[in-house]
Amino acid sequence: MKSARADQLEPEVRAIVRDAIPTSPMYRIFTMERLAAKAIADLSFTMLMVSVAAVLALVLGAVGLYGVLSYRVTRRVQEIGVRMALGAEAKTVRRMCVWQGARVALVGIVVGTLAAVGLTTYITTLLFNVGRLDVLAFAGMSAVMLAVALLASYVPARRASRVDPVVALRTE
Repeated sequence: MKSARADQLEPEVRAIVRDAIPTSPMYRIFTMERLAAKAIADLSFTMLMVSVAAVLALVLGAVGLYGVLSYRVTRRVQEIGVRMALGAEAKTVRRMCVWQGARVALVGIVVGTLAAVGLTTYITTLLFNVGRLDVLAFAGMSAVMLAVALLASYVPARRASRVDPVVALRTE
């Protein structure tokens, strides 16, 4: 608990130390409350920077995953056109593309999660009040990546399944 006089005691403390040890240098005097607040502020800033880096990593990963899966489905426009020309329903073609994108994402999620679990042993000193296996963080990351993968597979598949099969066959 903070004393009401804590800030007013600085000149008295300086005078007492100067009387006891005249050659002792005194640069800064902090109350425990100010010292603790400074330590917490430094830690808060570090945690803010780590959080910003984590969010940027998640966004970059999501954008990269979206780009790769979207490109993968877009490259299959001719195949989708052939399937549609042979009588496949648009819903079936979209489901096939989404399922294949989801499989790729699930493999990536499993490999990435195993690597992250293995690497957390090396950063345990940075983890404060967070367990080595933070299920919420791993589940959240997996859910975001899976949602991005499904969206990245569905949007171009939907666009490709709406194209006339003859036009899709002429593109290549």
